[in-house]
Amino acid sequence: MHVRRDDMVEVITGDDKGAKAPKIAKVLRVLPSENKVLVEGVNRVYKHVRPSRNNMQGGRLAREMPIDASNVLKVCDRCGRGVRVGFRFDRDGAKERYCKQCGASLGTVSPPRASHAKKK
Repeated sequence: MHVRRDDMVEVITGDDKGAKAPKIAKVLRVLPSENKVLVEGVNRVYKHVRPSRNNMQGGRLAREMPIDASNVLKVCDRCGRGVRVGFRFDRDGAKERYCKQCGASLGTVSPPRASHAKKK
C-alpha cells in the first residue's frame, strides 16, 4: 500500500475533495485487507444517540469512516502537494518510497538486504 499510518495525504475524490484548496490531513489507520484508510476529519458520519445512563444528553456523535486508498495521494515534503509514490532499493538494499515528481525519498519500507544491495 502506498500510504502508511501518520502520513500526510491529500484527498483527491469524494465529498471531502476540497473545491479551492486541496484537503490535506493525517492518516489515522490503514486497513490493508480492505484497501482502505482512515483519514482525520474526512468522511465524517453522524450517529444519533438516545439519552441513556452513560450519555445523559444524547445527541449526534461524529466519527470518521474509512475511504478507499485510491482516493488519497501522499503529500511530498519537497513538492508540498499530493504526488504518486514509487518504490526503489537503496545502495545498501533497503526498500524505500520515493516521490515520482521530484525523486525525493519518502522513508524506508524495509530494512537493508544483501540480495538487493548494489554491487560496487
